[in-house]
Amino acid sequence: MSKNQKWELNRRTLLKGMGAIGVAALSPNAFSLVNENNPIFNQKPRIKLSEYKTFRSTCAMECLHCNLTAFTHKGKLIKIEASEGFNVKCCLRGMSRTKWVYHKDRLTTPLLRVGEKGKAEFKPISWDEALDLIEKNIRETIDKFGNEGLFISTHAGNMDSIKNDMGKAFFDYLGGSTKQAGSLCCSAVTAAMIPMVGLRYADTRDTVKESRYILCWGNNPAVTMQAYFKNYNQARRNGARMVVIDPRFNETAAKADEWIPIVPGTDTALALGMIKIIIEENLTDKPFLRAHTGAVYLVNSQQKLLRQSDDDQDSYLVFDTLSQQLVHHETPNIVPALTHDELPANADYMTVFEQIYQQAQPWTVEKTSQETDIPTATIMRLARDYATTKPAMIVQNMSGAQRTEFGAYVAASQFYLALLTGNIGKKGAGICDAGGARQMAKFSPIIPPAPNAKPIKPIPVAKVGDWIVNERPHPINFWWIMTMGVMTQLPNTNMVRNALKKVPFVVVADNLMSSTALYADLVLPVTTIFEDTSLMAGVRSQYVQLMEKAVEPPGEAKPDYWIFARLAERFGFGEVFNQPIEHYIDACLNGSGITREMLEKGPVRPVEGDWVPFKDGIFRTSTKKAHFFIEEWQSKNFSPIVTYYPVKESIKGSPELAKKYPLMAVQRKLARSVHSSHGMNEWILEVQRNQPNMLIHPNDALARGIKDGEWAIAFNDRGEHRAIAVVTTHIKQGVISLDNGWWEQQGGSSSHVTNDHVEPLGNGHCCNSTLVNVRREA
Repeated sequence: MSKNQKWELNRRTLLKGMGAIGVAALSPNAFSLVNENNPIFNQKPRIKLSEYKTFRSTCAMECLHCNLTAFTHKGKLIKIEASEGFNVKCCLRGMSRTKWVYHKDRLTTPLLRVGEKGKAEFKPISWDEALDLIEKNIRETIDKFGNEGLFISTHAGNMDSIKNDMGKAFFDYLGGSTKQAGSLCCSAVTAAMIPMVGLRYADTRDTVKESRYILCWGNNPAVTMQAYFKNYNQARRNGARMVVIDPRFNETAAKADEWIPIVPGTDTALALGMIKIIIEENLTDKPFLRAHTGAVYLVNSQQKLLRQSDDDQDSYLVFDTLSQQLVHHETPNIVPALTHDELPANADYMTVFEQIYQQAQPWTVEKTSQETDIPTATIMRLARDYATTKPAMIVQNMSGAQRTEFGAYVAASQFYLALLTGNIGKKGAGICDAGGARQMAKFSPIIPPAPNAKPIKPIPVAKVGDWIVNERPHPINFWWIMTMGVMTQLPNTNMVRNALKKVPFVVVADNLMSSTALYADLVLPVTTIFEDTSLMAGVRSQYVQLMEKAVEPPGEAKPDYWIFARLAERFGFGEVFNQPIEHYIDACLNGSGITREMLEKGPVRPVEGDWVPFKDGIFRTSTKKAHFFIEEWQSKNFSPIVTYYPVKESIKGSPELAKKYPLMAVQRKLARSVHSSHGMNEWILEVQRNQPNMLIHPNDALARGIKDGEWAIAFNDRGEHRAIAVVTTHIKQGVISLDNGWWEQQGGSSSHVTNDHVEPLGNGHCCNSTLVNVRREA
C-alpha cells in the first residue's frame, strides 16, 4: 500500500468518527501538512461561519434519548455530536445518524407491491395514489369486518411524544381498531410496579454513584445504560461492590467484582432464597415495613385482605400491638403487628409479612442452589451483603430476567428485596428501572379522546403472528405498521411472516426497506430525526427536548403525523389532526410547567438536583404505601404474594421437549443497534460487526463438533437462526446467547426461534424461556 493510500484510509476512518467539521477543527493547518501537490488535498474545506448552523434533536428509538446537536452546511447534515451540558456522551449510533439520513437505500417515494410478498418487488406511486389506496382499504375493511378488522402495530422505533400517539388516535377516531396488548420490553415490570409502588418508569440513575452495593440482575448497563455508565464507574471508585447475576458474562460483568451465572428462568427462586435468609437472620428493616408498606395488612383464612369498609378499598386493617385491637392502617400512634408472634394466639388472620415468609420458607439454600445452580455459599453471601451493605441498589432496567414466562414475579421479587431491607426511597438505593421526565412532571394527551371508539379485544404482542394466522379473536384485513420491526422483534418470526402474507393489505411506514417492509403491500417513506419537528417528553430521558428540523427530507419522505393529517381530512375529522405541529407540542406540554419557548433554548429537566424515586418512603399508590399483596394477580388466579412458578419451556419444565432441544437460549442486546434500529447503518457495520454471533460453552460446542468461528445454526420447531459460533466460558453451560436485531437481509433475526408464549400477568414477552438445539452448518 502506498503512503497516499494509507493516508486516505486513515482520513476516511477519522471522518467516520468525527465528521468533516470535527476533523477540520483539529487545527487550521491540519491539511497543510500534507503534500500540496497531491490532488486529493487540493480541495480544502472552506466553510463560512454564516453558512454553518446547529440544530438540536434526540435519538428517538428505545434508548436513553441523549440530546444531539446537528451541524449543517448549506442545508446538508455534516456532523452530529452530543450536546454540551447534557451530562452524557452520545455513542457511535447517535454520531452516525448522518449515514442514516443519507443512506443509499433511503425510501423517497411511496411504493406499491407488484410482486410476491417478501421479494422486494415494488413500483413507485404518488402520495395521492397511496392515500387513495389506504382510504379505500380502510373503508372496505370496516364495511366487511367492522373496526375489528383494522390492526395497528407501533412500538419503540420512535418514542417521541407525537408520532405513535398520533397514529393510535387516528385509528380511534375511525371508531376503534385492534391493538397490541403488552410490550416486548417490560410489560412484566409494569404488572409488578404499578400495583406495588403506583408508578412505572422510576429510575435511580442519578444516585448510582452513591450506592455501596450494586446488584445488576439480568441486566447489562454497560450496554443498555451506556451513556450513564460513568455513574457506575464512579460508584466503584467510591468503594462500591458491583455484582452481576446473568447466564452470560456480559460487558458489565467484565467490569464488576463478581459474576454469578444462573439458570435462565430461576431468578424468583433465588430471590425467595435470599428473602428467607434475610427474614430468618433478622436483616429486615422493620420500622420501614411498618410505616411505609402493606407488610402489616391482615389477610384472613380465605386469602382476602381485611378492610374496615367494603366501600373503601384503602381501609386496610392492621393489628395494633399497643391497643391490642384491629384498627385502620392510618390510625395515628399505633405500632402495627408485623410478625406472627405479635398477633393474638387465636387469631384467624395473619400479616402479609408472614405470607411472604411462608412463600420463602421452603427455599433453603440447598433447594435454591439446586434450582438456580448457584453455590450455597454464594447465595448466603449475596443475601447478607445486599441486606447489610447500605445503601444497596438493584439494577433491573427491563432485564432479560423478566422476559420469561413469569417475569412479573421476577420484577416483583426484586422490589420485595428492596422493601424488606429498606433499600428504597434513599440515595444510592432502590430499583434502577427505565425512567424519564414523565416520572417528574405531568403531561397531557396531544389529541382529545375519540368520541366513538369502541372497545375491541387486543392481540397480545407476543402472539401477533399466531393470532392473525388463526384469526383470533377475529380476522385482520388491514394492518398498519409503524415504528416497529415486526419481522425482527416479534417472536416466532416464521409465524409473523405467515401473518404478513395472510393480511390482504399491509401498510409499512419506514425510512428504509426494512425486513418488515419487504412484506408490505404499500410502503410509505417517512422522515428521520433532524428532518421534521417533534417533541421528546418521555420515559427514557429526564429531559424534555424539542426535536428541531435541520434538513429537508429526501424525495417525498413525510413525517408520520403529516400522513395521518391527510388521511383524517379524507375521513371527516381533519381539523383534529391537521393543526401545525406546534399545536400538538403545546398540547403535550400542558400541565408540565414547561413551555415550547423554554425548550427552544435547550432541553429542560422538570426538577433540579438528584432524583430519588419514592423519596422518604412515599409511594405513588393511593395509600402512599408499597403493597406486597397484589389482588390484581389474585383475580387472574395467580398467587397475590410473590411465588415461584417453574418456567414451562425449560429443561426441568419440559423434559420431553428438552430431549429434542436441550439448550436454553437467551437474547443479547448489542451496542451496534437498538433492537433492529441502525441495523443497516454503514458506520455501525464497519466499526462494530456485520454478522450475528452465538455464544456457546466449550462443552456444548464439543458435544456438537462445533469449533470457534464456524457458522452454526440454532433451531427448534419454530425455526432456525444462523450465526457464527463464539466458543467461550463466558456463557453458562447448557445455555446459548443469541444476538437480537439482525435483518432478514442479513440472514434473519434470532426471533425465528424465540418462544411466543404470553407472560400471564402483564402480557409480556417470554423470549428468554426458549429451548433450542445447535448444529454445525453443513
